[in-house]
Amino acid sequence: MGRAAATPGAHFVLALGDNFYYEGVRDERDPRFQETFERVFTAPALRELPWFVMAGNHDHAGNVSAQVAYTRLSPRWRFPHPYYSLRWELPGANVSARLLVLDTVLLCGAADDFGGGPGGPRDAAAARAQLSWLRGRLAAARGDRYLLVAGHYPVWSVAEHGPTGCLLRRLRPLLARHRATAYLCGHDHNLQFLQEAGVGYVVSGAGNFMVGSQQHRGAVPPRALRFFFGDPASPGGFAHLRLDARALTVTFLEATGRVLYRVALPPRDL
Repeated sequence: MGRAAATPGAHFVLALGDNFYYEGVRDERDPRFQETFERVFTAPALRELPWFVMAGNHDHAGNVSAQVAYTRLSPRWRFPHPYYSLRWELPGANVSARLLVLDTVLLCGAADDFGGGPGGPRDAAAARAQLSWLRGRLAAARGDRYLLVAGHYPVWSVAEHGPTGCLLRRLRPLLARHRATAYLCGHDHNLQFLQEAGVGYVVSGAGNFMVGSQQHRGAVPPRALRFFFGDPASPGGFAHLRLDARALTVTFLEATGRVLYRVALPPRDL
């Protein structure tokens, strides 16, 4: 990751949730911030870049407000709100990109590690407020050439947890209607790329351990799955995204540096 982040033009790292296994953190002084983050990602490039963070279901087993509060204590940890928007102009091009970061646990409810999907939000009013915010931000992004949405739970996945019914109902129609470029997620412990209705679906959950199950392969649309990597013997991997005026290029990298898969997604036709 340090070598990838040292690429000229790198802007930030996006952490896709489940930052602290298994039960999050207690408060903003919890030693896990040092043990699991500050003293792990020590490559110079990873120290210089901001890390934008979201919460996963394991984070919600602890104190998510403490993770938000840690933003004040670390120069690189950026977690301004449970859900938030980022927008930036691509250097050297008259092209803008927008990233909408969601809290899919607040939106859909808690899930477990044994295949049990989220059973509904704990606070229905808070879920509706986030969905209303999302609709407004999607509409405001109509002039951005790239529109990315990110959350912890997958919309589509062939792996152990499979598709998230709540997101299929609530989020998938919005992604298609607003011609989102891609949806980024974690939760399943492997690397996947799927494409459906013009939207790319990036699953990057291989930062802890790898699970090779494809038990939900029949639950995704035919021919949607383009790439899957879940070798339990692998040291893991991550997704690297590069945006320019021509394309969003997604490269899946193993921790060894080996390129596993690469795909280019066109900018939105505005």
